[in-house]
Amino acid sequence: MARQKELKLYRNIGIIAHIDAGKTTTTERVLYYTGRKHQIVDVHDTKDGKGSTTTDYLEQERKRGITIQSAAVSTEWKGYQVNIIDTPGHVDFTIEVNRSLRVLDGAVVVFDGVAGVEPQTETNWRLADQYNVPRLCYVNKMDRIGANFAHCVKGIRERLGANALLCQIPLGSHDEFTGMADLVAGVGYIWASDDKDSEWETLPLDQLRARLKFTATHDNDWIDRLPQLRQELLESALALDDDAFEKLLNTGEFDLDMLKACIRKGSVTGALVPVFCGSSYRNKGVQQLLDGVIDYLPYPGENGGISMVDEDGKIIGEQEVRDDAPARALAFKVINDQFGTLTFARIYSGVIKKGDTLLNVTRGKKERVGRIVEVQANATKDIDEVRAGDICAFVSMKDTETGDSLSDPAHPALLERMRFPDPVISVSVEPKSRNDVDKMSTALYKMAKADPSLRLEVDKETGQTVLRGMGELHLEVTIDRMRTELGVEAVMGKPKVSFREAFGNRVEHIYTHKKQSGGSGQFAEVKMVFEPGEPGSGIVFSDEIVGGRIPREFIPSVEFAIKTQSRKGEIAGYEVVDFKARLLDGKYHDVDSSALAFEIAGKAAFREAHKMSRPKLLEPMMKVEVVTEADFIGDVIGDMNRRRGQVNDQGPKGLQAFVQASVPLVEMFGYINFLRSATRGRGNFTMEFENYSEVPAGLVDKIMAAEKDGK
Repeated sequence: MARQKELKLYRNIGIIAHIDAGKTTTTERVLYYTGRKHQIVDVHDTKDGKGSTTTDYLEQERKRGITIQSAAVSTEWKGYQVNIIDTPGHVDFTIEVNRSLRVLDGAVVVFDGVAGVEPQTETNWRLADQYNVPRLCYVNKMDRIGANFAHCVKGIRERLGANALLCQIPLGSHDEFTGMADLVAGVGYIWASDDKDSEWETLPLDQLRARLKFTATHDNDWIDRLPQLRQELLESALALDDDAFEKLLNTGEFDLDMLKACIRKGSVTGALVPVFCGSSYRNKGVQQLLDGVIDYLPYPGENGGISMVDEDGKIIGEQEVRDDAPARALAFKVINDQFGTLTFARIYSGVIKKGDTLLNVTRGKKERVGRIVEVQANATKDIDEVRAGDICAFVSMKDTETGDSLSDPAHPALLERMRFPDPVISVSVEPKSRNDVDKMSTALYKMAKADPSLRLEVDKETGQTVLRGMGELHLEVTIDRMRTELGVEAVMGKPKVSFREAFGNRVEHIYTHKKQSGGSGQFAEVKMVFEPGEPGSGIVFSDEIVGGRIPREFIPSVEFAIKTQSRKGEIAGYEVVDFKARLLDGKYHDVDSSALAFEIAGKAAFREAHKMSRPKLLEPMMKVEVVTEADFIGDVIGDMNRRRGQVNDQGPKGLQAFVQASVPLVEMFGYINFLRSATRGRGNFTMEFENYSEVPAGLVDKIMAAEKDGK
């Protein structure tokens, strides 16, 4: 079957933002205006559990009014196929944004017109930079009290470092928000009402001043500045084409199609970031945003293909997005429920048909493609084949996990993997009844397989099952989803922090392992230097043996011993990170030396050297931002100081005030209860992992005792 729609008519986009900026509301309007659905469900109407938006269909999402799991939907706009992934905005579910951005060609970044750039927006923006994903900015909620377009644009330029190109300017704000001025087309759009089917009137820019008069001075200033702003847009965009720019300078004239082509070129290459505005809740600006997606975001492959790597992760080539190439796909998400497994995949090249056999190159196993489905949030539609550029789901793949490469068995290729964050918090998990132990283990394994930011372990000392994740909400939702999706009830213990350990000082140490018990014995001696490394440098093993003082075949055993033993430090048994281990010298015996003897010597050398180095305990520090009314800021800062926090920034944010601080995670449990009490329910906070920092020596024993007691 031939391709039904040309590749240039595809757009694979994600909608990303901080929590409560309006991603899901925007997605609902997109689906309505593209004819995919015939009624609109608002997020605040779902908490009674009776209805749900298209993409927030999980029970946990309806109850909390937030997006937890990224959901894929497909729709059409003006002949273009638009595949959309609505992603979560809560920091605990950043993994969903991570894996979605990995396979998308473009993104719409939604901003709250009052709050502007928020912490999770910054995190998502960095992820988009990491994966080289072109973006559009959409300043939403221009109808809210305190909406400030200039403040938002300033944040995009200064905090995100983006070359923001103003394609639209709001006409009014708060209850006077009536539409927007389109600087590209040179017209203004004025809506008759807030109704979802309301028409808008199109006027030339020079007629807007006579038509509109606003209460707020800054709203009128935008209209007065329209000629200047349009000239700035023309010069910034047309500078990407020498002939068009010269024509503009000499004659003042330009071609509209050329202008759009230049903005598109800037957007696709990342040189420009087009900025739009509107109010999704009031049904203003969504159609124009869709036009922007078509005009300025790339089709699959326009911004390059995907890197192919070797087993060590080094780039060895690039796979272009085209049909006439071997089939290659990246599995970016796995969902497990009572009905089986759905493996979401982005097809980068070739054609995959129902009944084909693919090779999971990552794991060296073959997978048969039984069913292929197009996903509409929680609904699926069977399809016979998928081609380069498509996003689909394969049903009941047994061995494929998030990040795995699937390819034509005759032409295997490993595609560049995603990067996942390390968990910072852990809880013990127990079945509600003793009969459910096996069911709980199976369910936890499925949840961890589907979510790479979860880790499943068994505590060797207590025998408890331990689940590690990105935050309290992340773990709580995981346990709740086991109940609703897999029918397994479990009880969650109190959360514990994932500490780390480090070397305090440089240590040179010699260890001799000697054992004689009749017959051949064991002998190995190692002389090693251990020294602290830079944060994030990992474990660096250096072989500096000369003159065969230790035979070559025994050196890998020493390296293996160091890396194995580093998983358990000498302060409290936490993993030791960021150090350099240098093997300088040693001795061996022709008969008694063996790989095992050198492994034992290496482990013992590490243990003793770590103890001698005055080791440090490291704790996760969180970047915390609190937004509340200015009257409560003093109490919030005082409490931050009591929690060993360091305030980094504070100031006004719209009509409210904010405080940013670095606070140890161990001090942040139950913080929401304090905040609600101190701000009379008017404050909210966001928290994301920042770095690992040394615990003050005087607090180590106290913190370890509290961790041991589970307090």
